[in-house]
Amino acid sequence: MVKQMTDVLLVPAKDTLKSRTAVDMQMAFVRQALSFLENCYKNYTMVTVFGNLHQAQLGGVPGTYQLVRSFLNIKLPCPLPGMQDGEVEGHPVWAVIYYCLRCGDLNAAMQVVNRAQHQLGDFKAWFQEYMNSPDRRLSPASENKLRLHYRRVLRNGADPYKRAVYCLIGKCDISDNHGEVADKTEDYLWLKLNQVCFDDDGSNSPQDRLTLPQLQKQLLEDYGESHFSASQQPFLYFQVLFLTAQFEAAVAFLFRVERLRSHSVHVALVLYELRLLLKSSGQSAQLLSQEPGDPPMVRRLNFIRLLMLYTRKFESTDPREALQYFYFLRNEKDSQGENMFMRCVSELVIESREFDMLLGRLEKDGSRKPGVIDKFAGDTKAIISKVALEAENKGLFEEAVKLYELAKNPDKVLGLMNRLLSPVIAQVTAAQSNKERLKNTALAIAERYRSQGVAGEKSVHSTFYLLLDLMTFFDEYHAGHIDRAYDVMEHLKLLPLSQDSVEERVAAFRNFSDEVRHNLSEVLLATMNILFTQYKRLKGAAAGTPGRPQRSMEDRDMQMRSQARALITFAGMIPYRMAGDTNARLVQMEVLMN
Repeated sequence: MVKQMTDVLLVPAKDTLKSRTAVDMQMAFVRQALSFLENCYKNYTMVTVFGNLHQAQLGGVPGTYQLVRSFLNIKLPCPLPGMQDGEVEGHPVWAVIYYCLRCGDLNAAMQVVNRAQHQLGDFKAWFQEYMNSPDRRLSPASENKLRLHYRRVLRNGADPYKRAVYCLIGKCDISDNHGEVADKTEDYLWLKLNQVCFDDDGSNSPQDRLTLPQLQKQLLEDYGESHFSASQQPFLYFQVLFLTAQFEAAVAFLFRVERLRSHSVHVALVLYELRLLLKSSGQSAQLLSQEPGDPPMVRRLNFIRLLMLYTRKFESTDPREALQYFYFLRNEKDSQGENMFMRCVSELVIESREFDMLLGRLEKDGSRKPGVIDKFAGDTKAIISKVALEAENKGLFEEAVKLYELAKNPDKVLGLMNRLLSPVIAQVTAAQSNKERLKNTALAIAERYRSQGVAGEKSVHSTFYLLLDLMTFFDEYHAGHIDRAYDVMEHLKLLPLSQDSVEERVAAFRNFSDEVRHNLSEVLLATMNILFTQYKRLKGAAAGTPGRPQRSMEDRDMQMRSQARALITFAGMIPYRMAGDTNARLVQMEVLMN
């Protein structure tokens, strides 16, 4: 049904509303709906006949006429009272004509008309004109004659099939639902669609003019779900709305039925891809809404909300599947102008944490192994950058680092690593600790960047490698390797280890980033502690080996006290407020060395 209704020859315009409400398009929808209902009914008659072959007595030349004749052997086995204008092969002539029309075969109906033309008066001429009309419409003169004949002779006639055929050909007496012959919803719909008029020449009286919007209103608003027992027969009500080109209302209704939700979404996707779907202009709109300025019976579907609601139930457990649906939003934007596909992918990745599977992962050589996203997006770098930014904004810095590295953004990688390393470099490294994990990550990045010749912005780059060196300093210090730790600090030239270098180091301090400055208290205390430990060791060695040259011992003693004094001077000169007791502890150790 969906395939048939959307198989319209007209190419949709850029303005979907203009296209959908164009007369040519609406006429095409009605033609397709009638064709669908007629094919279904013909199939139904065939199933009925072949299921009752003995009673049907199928024979003669294959075709709709013989099929209808056999069908009537089952449906009307006995003559009905009130039938007019005789019979054809034992069946009321108007019943045979009606069922040929119901099966969509005008030629078969004409075959019957020709057989009984002497009993049918002017009907043959009218039917011939109707058949030859491209839009199945009599000329105004013929239509008026037929309607006049209907009002004078047939309106209160006893033959329900004759009344139905006249109302169908003449598009008249739209208030008669013809319940005697159109006892099923599909039959009623078929009759009403046949009566729909698209021209407005002003000559039609209200009882003889049924427009498509009128029929739509009758079905959606006047009758509504309760009339069609929609909760018990959801597909029937969906069909009623869809076949009257109320696609958005049909989809929104079916979406409310939990077990049929997937069908409604897939129908919406078909309409969207064919550019036949009328979408809400705002993302905050209800699932089905009317907008100011639209024609009365036009409804709009909040397509974005439909997909978001549908995927919500499985996006965390099956993100691959959700991605398939989000791809349909690649040309949609949210209220801030952001691409909806990128936004949904970003949220999906953050929620599911399936970074590697969805976005790809970095191999040891620095190359990127593709993820699921590569099947859908040409510019994967932009999407990965978007997800990385989202992760960063949510405080997921380690994930953001991986993503920025995937997106080839070394400045962001190193900048975030600096933020992550700064709080942990002074800690003792323990197995499976936060520091150990970050240290391994940082070393892997450093190794990749060195081997590939990748460098970030100068200050970020230098901060990263300084933090790595400080981490080495603290690891040696905590391991008790104070001489190696001292060598690292001397090499870094971060602190003054002589009075001559104090002013130079104070000046250089102004260039250090906050990530380095935040660790200054710990660096100063550790360095002072190293000097104090070396001092005590020197004193112990002097007492234990009285034969050592006194002069060199005194020189080393004086040097260490001078270094301690340089650290105290440096701590007092830098424009930075350190932890409360740092200066006191530094002074205390320096005093102990004197």
